[in-house]
Amino acid sequence: MIDAGISATSIRKLLKNMGISMQTIMGILITHNHIDHIKGLELLSRKNCLPAFTTHKIWKSILTPQKKISPDCIREIPLKQKFHLAGFDIEAFPVCHDAPETIGFHICAGDKKITIATDLGHICQTAAPYIEAANLLVIESNYDEEMLVNGRYPHFLKARIQSDHGHLGNDQTSALLADILSDNLHYICLAHLSRNNNSPEKVLMSLQRTFAERGIKLNSQQRISILNRNRPTEMISLNAGE
Repeated sequence: MIDAGISATSIRKLLKNMGISMQTIMGILITHNHIDHIKGLELLSRKNCLPAFTTHKIWKSILTPQKKISPDCIREIPLKQKFHLAGFDIEAFPVCHDAPETIGFHICAGDKKITIATDLGHICQTAAPYIEAANLLVIESNYDEEMLVNGRYPHFLKARIQSDHGHLGNDQTSALLADILSDNLHYICLAHLSRNNNSPEKVLMSLQRTFAERGIKLNSQQRISILNRNRPTEMISLNAGE
């Protein structure tokens, strides 16, 4: 499991509805300390004895007198070094976001590679190789630029979101995908859409416009999904024959 940004009760319910037992979850990978990524962490670690994996710096920012995680569940991991969990080789890499430290994850099983990066203001040199290597990429497309500028957020918050340590806007993400698209990238999942400053329609319009301007067309094996923040997406399988 990557992050636990909703309540533990909601996580258990969603997994049950998908036919996934909590007993099959071998650990939680934590990207950073913002509440929309760790809300259910404390209860899951305590009630389900789930080990949680993140860096020393992120753990230091999470563990407070108010948020206590059982020492038996705390696993510190290094940056840019592989560790093994549940049959996967996993590597954490740094991304640019306004938290004490934020990481993405590169997850490999055989020759299949998944990269997840959902909170980053721009694509830094440390993140780019992992993003470009993915067969399945989960990346944020957080805000529509026009909606954000014309929206109700105060100026300081708009500036924070648009900064190099904030979030990726639709046009930034579309340009990135146009730059890195290759036959090895089979699935693209666009995630972390703002509730107030984005919509699936806006994401798709930006992507279609950018691809049309560059003359880019997906091949028959490539799929793009816009992830709904309120319900699970369909299961994606990276089969050995793909």
